[in-house]
Amino acid sequence: MSNKKIIVTGVGGQLGWSIKQLSNQYPSLDFVFADLAEMDLTNEQSIKSFIQQNPPAYFIHCAAYTAVDKAETEKEIALAVNATAVEIIAKECVLVKAKLIAISTDYVFDGNGTKPYQPYDATDPINYYGYTKWLGEQAALNNNPETIIIRTSWVYCQHGNNFVKTMLRLMKEKEELKIVGDQVGCPTYAPDLAKAILKIVEEWENGNNHKGIYHYSNSGVISWFDFAAAIKDMAGLDCNLFSIPTTAYPTPAKRPAYSVMDTSNIVEDFNVAIPEWKESLQVCLKELGV
Repeated sequence: MSNKKIIVTGVGGQLGWSIKQLSNQYPSLDFVFADLAEMDLTNEQSIKSFIQQNPPAYFIHCAAYTAVDKAETEKEIALAVNATAVEIIAKECVLVKAKLIAISTDYVFDGNGTKPYQPYDATDPINYYGYTKWLGEQAALNNNPETIIIRTSWVYCQHGNNFVKTMLRLMKEKEELKIVGDQVGCPTYAPDLAKAILKIVEEWENGNNHKGIYHYSNSGVISWFDFAAAIKDMAGLDCNLFSIPTTAYPTPAKRPAYSVMDTSNIVEDFNVAIPEWKESLQVCLKELGV
């Protein structure tokens, strides 16, 4: 019987956690979940040993260095985790004949666009985190022909640290909040992306051979301020929200002003579901007991 083992990294993060929550719905797949204790992404031998001991048919790489502002000063570790480790993983996956899905980000784009970014539009990251993720994409695509890159944006869920949980906390603590209103994009509910990834694996199992770069986020286009306002309304919280420009909230790393991505090719090639952002936000708030 062919190997149906599937390694998922970053199980402590939002997406890896979400895949783990769904894993029992896929009895034909033998899931192996890895976090830092199992596989140290800054240690080449640790990565190689883990893959050799658990040779998979599929490798879902969710783990990343995601501290966008810290990456500006912690360049060495950001580069090691987001680029060097991906190259090692891609090469090892070739040796064990594993297909690779590597998760990337809207931050590979400069944010100067005015219409949704297509997967093969020119990339030009404006912060170091985005640059390391772009290097990771190249490393995966150049070293394993059986690779899918999925760029996603504004990820949140009931687990871990994210904008939704931060807003819920701050809106209870404060009478007013200032939220950036001139950065526009699309939220992504991690369980929706997790389902899409597992749908791709199912499609691969059934002979679908598409690969390359794809985009996934929930549908709709909003600003961070719009997102906060929706959280406030759905949660029934009493907090005054004020929209501010990015210039009023300087951060060490620049953020793209426009990071809307076109998701049509992932739907066409793999028939994945893309729920509307408000719908998924309601699901998340319900899961959080709000």
